[in-house]
Amino acid sequence: MNSRTASCSCGQLSLVASGEPVRISVCHCLACQRRTGSVFGEQARFPAQAVVVQGSSTQYVRTADSGNKITYHFCPACGSTVYYHLEKLPDLVAVPVGAFADPAFPAPKVSVYEERKHEWVAMPPNVEHGR
Repeated sequence: MNSRTASCSCGQLSLVASGEPVRISVCHCLACQRRTGSVFGEQARFPAQAVVVQGSSTQYVRTADSGNKITYHFCPACGSTVYYHLEKLPDLVAVPVGAFADPAFPAPKVSVYEERKHEWVAMPPNVEHGR
């Protein structure tokens, strides 16, 4: 079975995700732009039982535009977000794709909140455009 390791910048907080993600998506909402310091956030969702976390994290809970709560787990030393939980999907763990530091990671299949997408950003031609 394929496994991938994600970690924070300093290496104190990491996780191993086994198997393939159930969803890879890009979010253009303003909260994701602020959280990542980039023009969008990209995440891969894995079944919770397929993820093993090592290290300690600090949590931040915010209410998304959808009204659902998201709990972010980030390294207390370097501040990198390594994983998060979506209240409405408790059996999944979302991992920012950049935490894998893997240029060969599969492309996203879904793009959401595109009304806030920077006009110069182009998504892959086969991506699903959702909300």
